Amino acid sequence: MQRTIITVVGKDSVGIIAKVCTYLSNNHINILDISQTIVQEFFNMMMIADINGSSKPFDTLSDELQQIGKEIGVNIKMQHEDIFNKMHRI
Repeated sequence: MQRTIITVVGKDSVGIIAKVCTYLSNNHINILDISQTIVQEFFNMMMIADINGSSKPFDTLSDELQQIGKEIGVNIKMQHEDIFNKMHRI
């Protein structure tokens, strides 16, 4: 299993979850866990996903998600789980 952390942050608008989840589904990426909150007008979502089923390399997936984020006005980042864990270990 290749677990990755996907974060989505920005102004809330209709269709953010649908756009991101549709992309993941189309690329055979399984969502293992998801948390989403809206604080006033700000949207925040964090997902743990398994990219093992995708034929695309990690860098391509990450770049394409960032492009989707630009198109819908949010910031989308994708990180390998081990790098995410090391960055947040204090």
